[in-house]
Amino acid sequence: MAENVTETIVGAVVLAVAGGFFAFMVNTTGASQPNGSMELNASFRSAQGVSVGTDVRMAGVKVGTVTALALDPKNYRAVAHFTVPDGLNLATDSQVLISSEGLLGGNFVEIVPGGADQILSNGDEIVDTQGAISIVSLMLKFAAGGKK
Repeated sequence: MAENVTETIVGAVVLAVAGGFFAFMVNTTGASQPNGSMELNASFRSAQGVSVGTDVRMAGVKVGTVTALALDPKNYRAVAHFTVPDGLNLATDSQVLISSEGLLGGNFVEIVPGGADQILSNGDEIVDTQGAISIVSLMLKFAAGGKK
């Protein structure tokens, strides 16, 4: 009888710890879409290094998360959907870049604010984009002396 009580207590502790890890994961990865956010999208020639859960940053500060990534079959470009806070009034001429944290760091989506009078709203597309730059292809160009 004492074994059953001990096993039950240990099982409850394991479930509580697993629940704590799950709550931590949801909070740190932004898996849940926060209230008061809007979704934007942008298409890239190459979205290499970007996946669901990738940070969206402005001026180095995380402001959102990539929520979906798909291939557009019409123009063969990668379409990224991401969330940003509702109060973030982005101009329609803002840019979206795929940037790298350095040679060994991962990629993130960077928003460079524009200066237009019109503001983006939920579901809008940011047209001015720059996709991921391959470090390997840059190194090969450098080794070849800049020739194509």
